Amino acid sequence: MGPFELIAKHGEHEEIIFCNDKNVGLRAIIAIHNTALGPALGGTRMWPYKSEEEALIDVLRLSKGMTYKASAAGLNLGGGKAVIIGDPKIHKSEGLFRAFGQFINSLNGKYITAEDVGTCETDMEHIFMETRWVTGIPKDFGGSGDPSPYTAHGVLMGIKAGCKEKFGTDNLSGVRVAVQGLGNVGRNLVNYLVKEGAKVLVSDIDPEKVKAHVSEHKVEAFSPEQILFADCDVLAPCALGAVINDQTIGKLKCKVVAGGANNQLAENRHGDQLRELGILYVPDYVINAGGLMNVFVELEGYSPDRAFDKTRKVYDNCMKVFSIAKREGIGTHLAADQVAEERIKTIGTLRQRHPGMSTRSFTTLKEVNNR
Repeated sequence: MGPFELIAKHGEHEEIIFCNDKNVGLRAIIAIHNTALGPALGGTRMWPYKSEEEALIDVLRLSKGMTYKASAAGLNLGGGKAVIIGDPKIHKSEGLFRAFGQFINSLNGKYITAEDVGTCETDMEHIFMETRWVTGIPKDFGGSGDPSPYTAHGVLMGIKAGCKEKFGTDNLSGVRVAVQGLGNVGRNLVNYLVKEGAKVLVSDIDPEKVKAHVSEHKVEAFSPEQILFADCDVLAPCALGAVINDQTIGKLKCKVVAGGANNQLAENRHGDQLRELGILYVPDYVINAGGLMNVFVELEGYSPDRAFDKTRKVYDNCMKVFSIAKREGIGTHLAADQVAEERIKTIGTLRQRHPGMSTRSFTTLKEVNNR
């Protein structure tokens, strides 16, 4: 399947930029999905993709998710994402990220980046040396630092909302929560859950991370192969996406799916299947918007208190989605899309009426090579 066919399959994107710099080993893709509400903001993921096609599919799905995430969160931001092809444990360098920063700078603020899987504050600092269109930079540079504690706090709020809807209370004391993935978001989420008195189950592909959490919090450890099927009240996927799929959905023993991972449903029909099974799905781009809220505050002029106040709104945003789903008799994934699409249409139309604020609805592909 060619790039245009892939783009058509994964949503109408305004712009796709392929970035190459052989001198520093940079191969990256920036996808700008929609800027109806504002500049596209989304993190840069670094991952050892097996092929450029796999990387393109990932960045297309993720950037579309960012459009919906920003809209559902009520932020004046569009959706974009970037992926760098490479192993973050091996291929990182200052030169690579500074070269990538130059490509971001060439977009003149249409795309703003931040941390994501495989990238960190130091990487953002190197990007910042070449462009101001980056968030999540170290606090010493006037930024907010790592956004993952805010993402995790938003996920906590979403879990509380899900429990309120499913069990009638948002008190997490004694609630069994299975956390899949102990990266930055999963690690912080475990800390929050333990403080709330939840019974936490954990798993990660890195056994050392699991061992550290068991030692510190006395949580229950599961293998990566079994955590999705653990007997629990809430399943919190916090690793990579598409974990709710044809192979896993029939084996789930949870009552609520509420986690920080992007694109948890392999396909939309899996959201319908969860509803049929009586499992409440807290839509991923609604529950994991805390990090985006945090970096949006950074763009305004950073205040950690204001950032945490914004992440508390994830609770209300989730409850709104549940209410629409019940009223319309549809899955929560469709209700969330309805909220996001309605705002994009309404505000996007208003922006189009204002001189100089029109948006594009076409796709362009660029192959950019360093001189």
